[in-house]
Amino acid sequence: MTASPFILTLIVAVVLGLVAFRLLRGAPSRRQRAMRELLDAADALEARLRVARAEIAAVVGDHVEDPVRDAMREMLRQRLWLRDHGKGASLEQLTEVRASIDAARGRIEQQLARIEQARAPLA
Repeated sequence: MTASPFILTLIVAVVLGLVAFRLLRGAPSRRQRAMRELLDAADALEARLRVARAEIAAVVGDHVEDPVRDAMREMLRQRLWLRDHGKGASLEQLTEVRASIDAARGRIEQQLARIEQARAPLA
């Protein structure tokens, strides 16, 4: 007993359709990737800010005003924005926030490089 070519074609089409649906459903969208990358960048910046705070305290002590505080506040502001608006944010908005985080990280890296230069003569 053999199956008709129509039934075999139908079965193959259904299987391919299910596989395609599964692949498309499981693949993250550009927006989902942007959100994940944004959150990863925020986490990395926050970790770097903590390092910067410790480095600055090591050089100048705890009695000086904390220059990292403003960056930490900005980080908190961005996280609150994401919490409140992230689900409805456009890809462009997420990209702008990510660029802001990357720029802040660049500024912190410059400050840490200056601190390292300032420490070099002491070593």
